[in-house]
Amino acid sequence: MEIDGAVAAALVDSESGMTLAVAGGGPSFDIEVAAAANTNVVQAKLKAMNALRLADELEDILITLGKQYHIIRPLRRTPAVFYYLACDRNKTNLAMARRSLAEIEHGTAL
Repeated sequence: MEIDGAVAAALVDSESGMTLAVAGGGPSFDIEVAAAANTNVVQAKLKAMNALRLADELEDILITLGKQYHIIRPLRRTPAVFYYLACDRNKTNLAMARRSLAEIEHGTAL
């Protein structure tokens, strides 16, 4: 939640849709529901990559909404688990948010 503009964040198990940890959110943004729903996004992308026989790994998925960015980043060591971050577009530097998630994963967050 220290990322500028962060609205909510979660660590999610993409196999079950269950959140492992959450921060932020509230009545106007239910992070638990959003995280579970975005499990389908991750599964669909992995299925598409498999159908296309792409021998690659999924680094992240960016969903751009009118007022928010949603970033999904699977963990490299445990691809079935992903970070889910929702940010206010007017308060977030997208490149820095993506970099911050990578740094958090690698344990080098500023």
